[in-house]
Amino acid sequence: MNKLILASASRHRATILDNAGLQFAQIESELDERSIDAPLQQADVLPEDRATILAEAKAIDVSQRYPDHYVIGCDQILSLDQEVLHKCKTMKEARQRLLALSGRTHYLLSAVVLVQNGETIWRHVSPCTMTMRKLSPEFIGRHLSDAGETILGSVGAYQIEGLGVQLFDSIEGDVFSIIGLPLLPLLAQLRKEGVIDG
Repeated sequence: MNKLILASASRHRATILDNAGLQFAQIESELDERSIDAPLQQADVLPEDRATILAEAKAIDVSQRYPDHYVIGCDQILSLDQEVLHKCKTMKEARQRLLALSGRTHYLLSAVVLVQNGETIWRHVSPCTMTMRKLSPEFIGRHLSDAGETILGSVGAYQIEGLGVQLFDSIEGDVFSIIGLPLLPLLAQLRKEGVIDG
């Protein structure tokens, strides 16, 4: 097995790493994220800390099964008016999400960690500011029909690498982080660790 493992089932994160030329295995964590996040929410843990804790938990879970490997853990949290929102389960929920985000600014916090032998050796959070244009209910309906259920894999019910880019007035932040993986800081750390050539 490769020395590097992505502890995520995300096709988009895997594509980012693959396009960057990295050799890695993709092994999903078996943890129930919501059971980890629920007490963090009750304790009013800051969104960026929640994203990091969840990323670490997933990476540590995989790392314990694959000692000596470098395991990449990721998590992304959407914050709207201090409320943390999770992925939509249905297209009806996605419609409600886009109606809630329409004409407003929300924040995406993308956390990435590197774990080896069950210990976190590096962590990073990239904040992104997303301002959605005012959307009519009719446009949202057409957009969801065109985009399809793949948007349920995104916490914001949109994918900026596709049709979702049409939803926005402005975006501040790294495109890789918005998709779900802060790539440049990760590559720098992998070079520092000697995992990739630099």
